[in-house]
Amino acid sequence: MPPVRCRPGNKPMAAVRKLAGIVVAVIGLGAPVYAATAPQTAEAFLAANAHVADVTQTASGLQYEVLTPGDGAKPTDTDIALVNYVGSLTDGTVFDKSQQPTPLPVAEMVPGFTEALKLMPRGAKYRFWIPPALGYGDQASGPIPAHSVLVFDVELLDFKSMAEFQAMMQQAQGGTVPAN
Repeated sequence: MPPVRCRPGNKPMAAVRKLAGIVVAVIGLGAPVYAATAPQTAEAFLAANAHVADVTQTASGLQYEVLTPGDGAKPTDTDIALVNYVGSLTDGTVFDKSQQPTPLPVAEMVPGFTEALKLMPRGAKYRFWIPPALGYGDQASGPIPAHSVLVFDVELLDFKSMAEFQAMMQQAQGGTVPAN
């Protein structure tokens, strides 16, 4: 018996494609909403992501998942956080990545990143989904399109007060560092 061949546009082929889509959707259940989804608005993405297991949403709309819990104190607005991070879009496109532990002034980041850092105890690793209103909003920024959800994997290695940080920098440089 010869194999059955379906012409393009034939209903059996459409049924096969539909079944393949269902299988892909079922396999993806339980996984965080991320790169495998079709393009959607930031609001739709965040609404779906809020229902993923282990994702918590703050009153501001910032979403996060604890990947590795830390221990102890959390940074404040007046601290400098030492972090490793990867920043990406919801489609998985990486727009920024630390090449080494990077000092970041907590209060000088976009509002969502500031809020995120203040949630993390020392030694923690979190994934954050920053809504556009807490990121760049309706403004594009380099490779980041307007209205983008920012996705960050952040490891908080340590944090120091500004005075401690300046003293460490002064000692490392063997001279004085002007105060800001």
